[in-house]
Amino acid sequence: MILEAAMLNVVRGREAEFENTFRHASRIIASMPGYLSHELQRCLEVPGRYLLLVRWEQLSDHVEGFRKSPQYAEWRRLLHGFYDPFPSVEHFEAVDLEHAE
Repeated sequence: MILEAAMLNVVRGREAEFENTFRHASRIIASMPGYLSHELQRCLEVPGRYLLLVRWEQLSDHVEGFRKSPQYAEWRRLLHGFYDPFPSVEHFEAVDLEHAE
């Protein structure tokens, strides 16, 4: 499992609009092959800041499958106008803490 993490900074005053639009866009990402789950967290300290976490079966499901799909074009159309600056996206994998070397 791969965890995609994106810090989203939404233009001030557009938070409610963003959240409503994101609810609609969530259906797009949830329909993609390799998608497992996602969540959107609102920052308590910084207004307009969100953390998007998406779980994928493998990295290629996100960077090849989703980002190169027609569905991504619709995701981009719906959401990318809300961000300032454009978000950074990173991918993570779990560290096995059960087995020591």
